[in-house]
Amino acid sequence: MKKKINYFENRKESYKTSSNVFKSFKYAFSGISYVLKSSRNFKIQLIFAFTSLIIGFLLKISLSNYVILIATIMSVLILEILNTSIESIVDLVVKKEFSILAKISKDTSAGAVLLASINSVIIAVYIFVPKIKLLF
Repeated sequence: MKKKINYFENRKESYKTSSNVFKSFKYAFSGISYVLKSSRNFKIQLIFAFTSLIIGFLLKISLSNYVILIATIMSVLILEILNTSIESIVDLVVKKEFSILAKISKDTSAGAVLLASINSVIIAVYIFVPKIKLLF
């Protein structure tokens, strides 16, 4: 019979697991900083996010619509960070060799970001179009 592995004990042994919560936040902000510096799409999504928030302010959308807007923006940004992470892991594993499984992994993670982006456009139309109609 195989010996059970205690995953919690092994986690203590894993590379760069921080017991200091402030160091953990530092690592997290470092990851966000990396994506901000290296991902063109993340920058584009941030521009759209800020533009949407400004439009929402100018159109005086309700607080509940602001919450929906912010949650939608965050979902796209979170998925873009996960997409970058997945692509980096895949590149690390396959190096410069072609692999159909690597392609599938990268394409599907990019597809998740695309679906979230399409969803954000639908949400924006739902929130902004009625307010814009009132202006005319």
